[in-house]
Amino acid sequence: MKRFTAAAVQFAPVPMSDPDCVQKNLDRAHAWLCAAKRQSQAELFVLPESFTTGFTPVGGRRALWNAVDAIPGRLTDVGVAWAKELDAYIVFPTYERGETEDIVYNSAALIGPEGLVGVYRKTHPFASERLCEGEGWTTPGSEPFCAQTRLGKIGIVICYDGDFPELSRVTALRGAEVICRPSAFMRTFDHWELTNRARAYDNHVYWIATNAVGLDASGAYCFGGSMIVHPNGVKLAQARGGEEVVWAELNSDPIRTVTPNSSAEQHFDHLQDRNLKAYADILTEGQSAFEPARRVPYAR
Repeated sequence: MKRFTAAAVQFAPVPMSDPDCVQKNLDRAHAWLCAAKRQSQAELFVLPESFTTGFTPVGGRRALWNAVDAIPGRLTDVGVAWAKELDAYIVFPTYERGETEDIVYNSAALIGPEGLVGVYRKTHPFASERLCEGEGWTTPGSEPFCAQTRLGKIGIVICYDGDFPELSRVTALRGAEVICRPSAFMRTFDHWELTNRARAYDNHVYWIATNAVGLDASGAYCFGGSMIVHPNGVKLAQARGGEEVVWAELNSDPIRTVTPNSSAEQHFDHLQDRNLKAYADILTEGQSAFEPARRVPYAR
């Protein structure tokens, strides 16, 4: 991995109640990206989850399917033009048309100056989002994502994915040096900060978590708080609750000391030090010993 600057671009998407939301959100994202480039000279930008439409669709799954496009398609073609203009990589999160009108993926494309690098489909849609018993709208993906770029190896998870240590671990085992987490996070800041810092520290990866801000179509609020976390769990940048950009320089040799800018040498590696014999039952189905208010079955 080379030394480079990464930026989290935090803004409020226009919801689908506005019939021109997709174009307005593209225009807003481009303006924010151009401003972020001038301010930070970043080479990697991470936009919020489902920024093209907002998180919760208006009008149902079919309206969402019609509003977006396949990948590659007209939306990611715009992202390719931006990446060439900015000479940078962009994590471009958008809902994605599936093969038929009953399939919509919550996706994030990684786009660079060379074009579309790849696409990740959210593997853990949130309970209210995932298709089940006639509710929800998102079909889960099933593949982790890590891609080699001129900056280094970049992985992607999306929002609720960050609650699952196994997904970040397998992404790191595929070689990720940076994991990006575009989000429309509406729970608590404690949950947000805890999972971002833990996943970075668990796997010794840089973690770029961009959250949306503002009122979602569901009536809930996204609170921002985008952050960039060092592979030892230390926050390098922290956004507030409004529209803004935060950035940080990512060192190419980050875990020789226990914390950044310290003389205390680090002599451990969480990936190497795993005792694999202890994990025999990790890939078995289960549930918490405690009951949530409601269980939403996972479509398999």
